[in-house]
Amino acid sequence: MNLYEAIFARKSVRSYTNETLSPQVLDKIREHFHELTGLFGGIDTAVSVLDNRKAQQKFLSLFSVRAPYYLAFYSEQAPRYLMNMGYLMEQMVLYLCSIGLGTCYIGSRRVRRELQEKDGKKLVGIIAFGKSKGPWTRKASEANRLAMDELCVFKEVPRQWMKQLLEAARLAPSSMNSQPWRFVVYDNRIHIFSKKHSAEQLKKWDEVNFGIMFANLMVAAEEAWLDVDLIRLEDISQKNFPNNQYVLSAILKA
Repeated sequence: MNLYEAIFARKSVRSYTNETLSPQVLDKIREHFHELTGLFGGIDTAVSVLDNRKAQQKFLSLFSVRAPYYLAFYSEQAPRYLMNMGYLMEQMVLYLCSIGLGTCYIGSRRVRRELQEKDGKKLVGIIAFGKSKGPWTRKASEANRLAMDELCVFKEVPRQWMKQLLEAARLAPSSMNSQPWRFVVYDNRIHIFSKKHSAEQLKKWDEVNFGIMFANLMVAAEEAWLDVDLIRLEDISQKNFPNNQYVLSAILKA
């Protein structure tokens, strides 16, 4: 399974065995993170593997997912650092799925104080991972997501590869399954908007959510051998939209 296939197969896993992963596997996971390219350059990030096999990492609330391992993601605070980290986290989740490990995004609000920072970088999010007690994959049709027509406004008839990118973006996980993204689709570009809402906690995580979605989109673009530029267009950003906020545009080149 490659990363693109993992987009359509991966499910959130909330029940794990206590099976030990070899030091070599854990080293490969760390190495993979350091090989990733962020969505925005120049933002310093780090990751820590937390071993919870003997329940020694009592840093999570009782309501969190109990797993043998956790990945803790840290970043310096810079413009769009949350979106950048969501982009990196999703790539790690897809990688873990591709090597047969279950994963689940969990909140980071109830983490012990000593884990809130690492070398001056702030904790952004945590991923539970390990060997799943049941399947760590599912059929794409089983994902609880909005239909494409509910997410997209099609200004032109999309090409097949455009549909491929949109489907990968549609399947992206989001906090509380909020699915805040909306797409205005042309022949060779997608203008991406965030749906406005009143819940402050959802607003806080929107940038992370969008980073996750952009990771899916870019993995799909690489699979289709497409060049994609994610840019912010000033003529759109200066407009006022009553129900949505402009985020970025994806300009595609076949």
